[in-house]
Amino acid sequence: MKILEVTNVDFSLVQFLLPLMRALRAEGHDVVGVCADGALLDGPRAEGFRIETPPLARSFSPFAQLRALWALIRLIQREKPDMVHAHMPISGLLARVAARLCGVPCIAYTCHGFLFNQPGSRSKRLLAKVLERGCGAITDIYLTVSQEQAADAMRLRIHPNPQVIGNGRDSRAFHPDAQARQQVRAALGTPPQAVVIIIVSRLVYAKGYLELLAAMRDVPDAHLWIVGERLASDHGPTLDKALEQSSRELGPRLKRLGYRADIPALLAAADIFTLPSYSEGLPMSIIEAMLTGLPVVATHVPGPREQVVDGQTGILVPPRRVAPLAQALRQLVSQPALRQSMGEAGRKLALTRYEERRVIGRTLSLLTQANNRAG
Repeated sequence: MKILEVTNVDFSLVQFLLPLMRALRAEGHDVVGVCADGALLDGPRAEGFRIETPPLARSFSPFAQLRALWALIRLIQREKPDMVHAHMPISGLLARVAARLCGVPCIAYTCHGFLFNQPGSRSKRLLAKVLERGCGAITDIYLTVSQEQAADAMRLRIHPNPQVIGNGRDSRAFHPDAQARQQVRAALGTPPQAVVIIIVSRLVYAKGYLELLAAMRDVPDAHLWIVGERLASDHGPTLDKALEQSSRELGPRLKRLGYRADIPALLAAADIFTLPSYSEGLPMSIIEAMLTGLPVVATHVPGPREQVVDGQTGILVPPRRVAPLAQALRQLVSQPALRQSMGEAGRKLALTRYEERRVIGRTLSLLTQANNRAG
């Protein structure tokens, strides 16, 4: 079949869609990636993928979204795909509406998270529920990355038969690596015996950075590596001032590493992973950390609480709270045996639940079945 894989920005396509696109192409399908233009698309294009770049926007602006919808309609009319597979909340809504208007035989959607579960006004959350329900009615195959999302989709009558596929990463890339640990620490000037806490995420408030930076003041015996950047499409105030202040307070204990392509090596060089988000889907970063054998300190919100077994593979803490986060980090920093046991348990669990090949295999099977029914 010819399939359009649609998401919002280049970061999402590279981080979430590219492994599936590779697998679809390997099965003989004609795969076209669709997202807003960006520098990260050089990689998929170098692999031979055709990427179309309509003006998609992560915004509630009616003008911007109407412009994006019209661009998607024109693209779908030109491409005449057998299936449109949409991702992410806003691009997912637009792509499904455009596909329906164009008479695409099969409309698929993978839910990576609901807008109504994210911080925002009550009116925006209500509008998000209405739109999700409307688009769910025109979706032939509805996939979710977490069990809680599937339960929400049924409870809120968004879709009658959501299928859980999960998220996955390749354990051949993410695993403990003593050589990488030594090399990365030497390159970054971090002592071999230092306990390193690492976070890998976009630089936005909703990832819990303010709480993490405040908690680090009470975790004096550890270093913090921040890996990630703020996307051009991210909303809200920047974290620049908070990060600059923490750089002064923590000194060499804080390293801001920006966007990196060597995430497996960085994780292998760390000791503890943390993600104190306010809301999540099913974070890939937690899966990567678990596969690398790191204990995880995360917030008790949908997604992470499905991944982390509290007290066994990591510690769950309340969102937006500094003291419990600091206490959990101090506990792991001071107990190397606990870090090791939790990390080993997490890796064992991740190999069972979150191996990329299994997740993609299930996704391929469900998409193929949906296409056959539509045909």
